Amino acid sequence: MKRDLFGHPRGLTTLFTTDMWERFTYYGMRALFIYYLTMEVLLPGHVEHVLFYPQMKAFYEWMSGPLNVQQLSSLIYGTYTGLAYASPLLGGWIADRYLGQRHTVIIGIVLMGTGQFMMTSEALLFPSLFLMFMGTGFFKTNTSAQVGMLYEPGDARRDRAYSIYYVGTNLGAFISPLVAGTLGEAYGWRWGFAVSGVGMILALVIYLWGWRTLPAEHRKEIRHIERRPLTREEWKSVGALVLLVIPLTLWWACYEQQGNTIALWAMDNTDRRLIPGLIDWQIDATWFQSINPLMIFSFTPFLVAFWTAQSRKGSEPNSMTKMVYGAVLQAASYLILAFAAWYTGSVHASLWWSVLYFAVVTAGELYLSPISMSLYSKVAPLQIASLMMAVNFVPNFLGGGFLQGYLGTYWTAMSKPAFFVMIAAVSAVAALIFWAAERPLRPLLQEHK
Repeated sequence: MKRDLFGHPRGLTTLFTTDMWERFTYYGMRALFIYYLTMEVLLPGHVEHVLFYPQMKAFYEWMSGPLNVQQLSSLIYGTYTGLAYASPLLGGWIADRYLGQRHTVIIGIVLMGTGQFMMTSEALLFPSLFLMFMGTGFFKTNTSAQVGMLYEPGDARRDRAYSIYYVGTNLGAFISPLVAGTLGEAYGWRWGFAVSGVGMILALVIYLWGWRTLPAEHRKEIRHIERRPLTREEWKSVGALVLLVIPLTLWWACYEQQGNTIALWAMDNTDRRLIPGLIDWQIDATWFQSINPLMIFSFTPFLVAFWTAQSRKGSEPNSMTKMVYGAVLQAASYLILAFAAWYTGSVHASLWWSVLYFAVVTAGELYLSPISMSLYSKVAPLQIASLMMAVNFVPNFLGGGFLQGYLGTYWTAMSKPAFFVMIAAVSAVAALIFWAAERPLRPLLQEHK
């Protein structure tokens, strides 16, 4: 088999670059979204033109009571990110049963691209969000599943393949706030949304160009294996993966604050001058969204090399232990911000506190997010590979979406130190659950041949 990226199948390059441009679109929009909601589209003079706004506001206030603009924005942001990771259940089921991974991915690209360009009209806010979260579900599950399908059972490169793939995801996420964010802040949010949409055009071109390097269709492979129900052991493994949704949900509720309350912290509570009194150049608030992905592809080669060295010595932690480390590191990152908020009081905190936060939370992310994808890919029975990869995104839906949005409503109701301590405590609970479940679930999280 030909290899062209760190000794991995060529299809990894295709999936790496396709996902990079899809993430360019998603994170370009995410860098602008909370500002667009709180600073323009939900304000008088604009909100009157938004289709379905009265119905949506009435729905949220029926659930939560009266809401100010920031609280309503947090819930809309959380709903969008949540549904973007709920739709993979539909996308995985359609791919497994009917269309296969490849054609389902193409549908997702078209839906996301159309929705992104529709964001340039404030009247179409909610219809465009619908198309984008549906497209994400069709796309994300199936590209992630295809990465795992490039490798034979037992191939030790799979964990590292997902870490490399994760670099592509975050390379796009790094570039987009610098491009879309700068255009959005300087010339208007619509320019940022439009340039983000270009990412989906490039994703489609690259995916079609690398068509022959992709793994054989999962739907076709199933026809060549015995049509049988899942065994008792396989059902136990599926149950174990479903149980992991609980701590993963808590973890993602904390992580996804980056696009919501952390973005507001950067705009309203951070001294964005590089070195006050020496280098007074002030960076755009949207650029903070690029720090995390920059650190991901900076840290990943060293972490992959570290895991490889541990593997040679037989001391590499298993996937569950890595996820314990990931949750602990994330809790520590929010304690850093809690200290910064307490220490600076009413004075804006130096941007270097945020840089330190991003460094620690990034290390935690690398120990958890790609590792959880790899774990679901290894353990899921072949018959339901895409569907189980979609289950891996359910925590993004429950935690990174709705729970994250709900927690974000406390941003204006609590002191900033107390808010960050609360988020750290939620991540610490996730770490405790991972730690307590590691030994009981270990026999059930073995790779199926």
